[in-house]
Amino acid sequence: MSFAVVSAEWRKIVATNTIDAALVQKMFLAGAKNLESKKEWINDLNVFPVPDGDTGTNMTMTIMSAAKEVSSIANPTMENLAKAISTGSLRGARGNSGVILSQIFEGMARALDGAETADAELIIRAMQSGTRTAYDAVMQPTEGTMLTVMRCATDYVAGKAPSLPVELLRDFISEAKRTLERTPDMLPVLKRAGVVDSGGAGLIYIAEGMLDALLSDSSPEETVDTSWQDAAPSAAEPDLDSFDENSKLEYGYCTELLLRLQRSKTDPETLRVESLTEWLSGIGDSVVAFKTGSIVKLHIHTKTPDRVLAFCQRYGEFLKVKIENMSLQHNSSMLGTGENTDYNDNDAESAPSADAIDTKTTESAPKKQFGIVVVASGEGVKQLFSERGADIVIDGGQSMNPSARDFIDAFREVSAQTVFVLPNNGNIILAAKQAAELYTDADVRVIECTTIGEGYAAISMFSDESGDADTIESELRDALGGVVTAGISRSIRDSGEVKAGEYIGFVGKDIIADSDSRLDAARKTADKLGLGGYDVCIILRSADASAEEASELESYINSHYPNTEVYLLYGGQPIYDYIIILE
Repeated sequence: MSFAVVSAEWRKIVATNTIDAALVQKMFLAGAKNLESKKEWINDLNVFPVPDGDTGTNMTMTIMSAAKEVSSIANPTMENLAKAISTGSLRGARGNSGVILSQIFEGMARALDGAETADAELIIRAMQSGTRTAYDAVMQPTEGTMLTVMRCATDYVAGKAPSLPVELLRDFISEAKRTLERTPDMLPVLKRAGVVDSGGAGLIYIAEGMLDALLSDSSPEETVDTSWQDAAPSAAEPDLDSFDENSKLEYGYCTELLLRLQRSKTDPETLRVESLTEWLSGIGDSVVAFKTGSIVKLHIHTKTPDRVLAFCQRYGEFLKVKIENMSLQHNSSMLGTGENTDYNDNDAESAPSADAIDTKTTESAPKKQFGIVVVASGEGVKQLFSERGADIVIDGGQSMNPSARDFIDAFREVSAQTVFVLPNNGNIILAAKQAAELYTDADVRVIECTTIGEGYAAISMFSDESGDADTIESELRDALGGVVTAGISRSIRDSGEVKAGEYIGFVGKDIIADSDSRLDAARKTADKLGLGGYDVCIILRSADASAEEASELESYINSHYPNTEVYLLYGGQPIYDYIIILE
């Protein structure tokens, strides 16, 4: 690098003592773009050694949900950026890594909200707030993960106290990289796989993208390619003649509003959004609301929108109101002349389609007492849960983690007073819990089942005869004990004595069998599990495992463990050639 270039860069660094909102917007979008470009590499880090790596995908989808909202702001302020980052990331969070990232953003946004500019001191406070928020969100934080990278790098810059934002970011990235290199010493599973923590790597890529934007003279549009954004659906105008003089208002009005709370009417800081939804539930359904600062976003289906407006105006004044005749939308849709327009592409509170309203959420169809939402993948596996009583089966699982928004949509569609959630994967639990906290229209209870086997055992024990949610929840949790779930899959990397390409049998992250033959690996896994000590063995085969091979496995177990009942089912699940469930 020439002296002239160094001097130019140094002058820019010296001059940048504070960061304004426009620069924060540019940096955030650049961080999102850099993470997105590295997501597949991050996914490759997240294999132990099963090909279930999805950390890069989850983190990217989380930050892109926020970036979509951030990029839409024409006149950025710290206040509207903070709200966009917080709301977008919380609603779009997927997987443990995505939820933790959303909590980091939430804490940082909270610290920046209200400022006009940010100097190094404020940025450090924001980092500290993000760290605390993320740690508080995890019941049992594990060191050697993204949390550790964030904490150590933040503590380092707080102790060094650089005066310039660019120095701060450089120091943060340097310490984050040093911490990342130490993560295999903190987590044995990382050392065995020969990788560093994938979430921590993703965090560094975000920070590096931000630093590049800070040092760049280009505009946000030149720096960041926003072509990844999903285009908003373009709704056709409904046919107004489809609702004529003789039509009946069957479905009511989809009513959405943005309400700015007014200090002359209420205390914006202490107002609980539940106080609004409790009353509104008496005059409509599909009530969803959340509060960000002094703004309340509200969605309701009702036949009396005037009462909604009058009630909400007790607390503030409207920034935006949308009222649409759902009977008109429905009739137009049935005629093929229009599309349902009951949506907001930026919000998790998007209402269901007109068809869904017709069968699930009309005022004539009151909420049932209990509902069940399950996460599963594979045609056969999803059917299995549906047959056992699941109201909604969200398509997802290992490497396909649903977002908080996906859960919220499912809760709404179930339309129950109490919703029980079976995530069936440890990487999905945090997103499910985050959605449960955000959703205010039902009592949502997440049962922390981490495998398909645990979820199947729980739903098999489901009974609503008691009519008591606490009793049902206790019974579902009790069902998780004593269930063992094993998987058979192909290893994609060397790990100890296991070579890439071999079939492995594992429980959790522990490999208990390996072989060049899939059938042989499944047999060895069955033996290592000690099937003789269990009453029932359920085998779910994938599409890659032939019916003939699966029958051979079934015959082997029957002959060697005659006291165990064996059920062979087609699961069609990805990643795992076989899932073996023992009860």
